[in-house]
Amino acid sequence: MLKQFFIICSGSDTDILNACSKGEQNKYAGIGATVFFTALMAFIAASFALYTVFDNLYTSIFFGLIWGLLIFNLDRYIVSTIKKTGNVLDELVQATPRILLAIIIAIVISKPLELKIFEKEINQVLLEQKNELTLANKNQIAKQFNPNIKTLNKDITTLQQEIANKEAEVNALYDTYIAEAEGTAGTKLLGKGPVYKEKRDKHDALLAELQLLKAENKEKIATTESQIAKLQTDFETQVTTTQPIINNFDGLMARVNALNKLPWLPSLFIFLLFLAIETSPIFAKLLSPKGAYDFKLEDEETALKTNVLQNKSQREAMLKADFAINDRIYADLENEDELYSYKRTKARELMQLQADAFYKQQKNIL
Repeated sequence: MLKQFFIICSGSDTDILNACSKGEQNKYAGIGATVFFTALMAFIAASFALYTVFDNLYTSIFFGLIWGLLIFNLDRYIVSTIKKTGNVLDELVQATPRILLAIIIAIVISKPLELKIFEKEINQVLLEQKNELTLANKNQIAKQFNPNIKTLNKDITTLQQEIANKEAEVNALYDTYIAEAEGTAGTKLLGKGPVYKEKRDKHDALLAELQLLKAENKEKIATTESQIAKLQTDFETQVTTTQPIINNFDGLMARVNALNKLPWLPSLFIFLLFLAIETSPIFAKLLSPKGAYDFKLEDEETALKTNVLQNKSQREAMLKADFAINDRIYADLENEDELYSYKRTKARELMQLQADAFYKQQKNIL
């Protein structure tokens, strides 16, 4: 049962192969088994690759099954269309496009399996890329907020500097009127005279201005700090919002790019393995000697071809003879008076009927 199934997978004519030896049947069963297991590997590879895209097991299996059947059909077609002619050059010519197609199929099948085999190494590369993307993302977002935050901090520094300058002026006036009272500066008269009072009033007025400036600037600083806090909150919110996009940076294309960053030698060996599997049925047919199945198939095909050519030639001869006979018949009828009189009578009746119909139509219109 299993042997018959693999023979069907090989694309060979089962009726012809059943009349051949067991060895010939086993050869084609082996070719069919290679075709089947290649399609099975294609199914597994496609299912895994699609799972990384859809993240749904049943959807991935469904489309993977379709892909596996497609590869099975292509491989079966490739193997079944290679005919053993006994001419090596002729066989290589007809096998060349099939080998190229087999190489393409091997690449398509091997790549998803490479992604699964080197999954841990790829995850490490993706982690490093995600960390780099996270830092780059924060820097890009910071460029949107840092200029405004820097300007607002500069405004706070300016407001604080205004208060410090005013305090310095107030302190200077305080030292001045204290020195006047002590007689160590100014008029150098000990006691609180008119000059002392004038300097004290000037100090008190400037102190009142300082208190008012502190109150105003404190309110401005509080407002500016709230703006800075809002900008920092918006920055953190935007970073948090965009982070899931980076965390999901593990799709099929990202994994393929990560695979390309790994050493190429292991991937090459895996590709060569699948290339050998994919092309083995073709080379098995090319290298194997022309067997009983090939002779029987060639016999049937040539017999059918000969029969078709004979039928075609006979039909062409019959058609040519029929044309010649028809030409002679119509040439004889052309001069026959009885046929002329008969057709003249029928034509006259037809014209009368047309005239009557036209008359009735015109009468109805009037």
